[in-house]
Amino acid sequence: MQTFELVMIDSTKELRFNNVTLFHGSDRSGQFGIMARHQTFMTSLLLSLCWFFTIDDPLPTYVALSGGILYFNRNILSIVTPHFFVDKDMQKISINLEQELKMEEQQRKEMRERAKNLEKEMLKRMWEMQKEAPK
Repeated sequence: MQTFELVMIDSTKELRFNNVTLFHGSDRSGQFGIMARHQTFMTSLLLSLCWFFTIDDPLPTYVALSGGILYFNRNILSIVTPHFFVDKDMQKISINLEQELKMEEQQRKEMRERAKNLEKEMLKRMWEMQKEAPK
């Protein structure tokens, strides 16, 4: 059976899997599968659960992706995504994904609060400068 290489990259890590026989993913057109020697292919992935098989393991390996770009060329499948989790156990991936989403929401909340405070300080400073300006 022919195989290909899978490379996954996010903001903190890069993982490589050799001897992949099948990758199954989702884009806006629906679900798709990629096998070795597939023609050159590029698509935008959705927030989804994908999976792949390797030649030495009959069970799937699951990948939770927060969207991303998939590119297949010369028997190398590259996926660049903001975040991904890989595990044989779907339950672990669900827990990790839920924790990650909660953490991201908290970070967004903190960023909004900092931006709000910065805006208040800038307005306050502009008001003070206007009062101090000679007339």
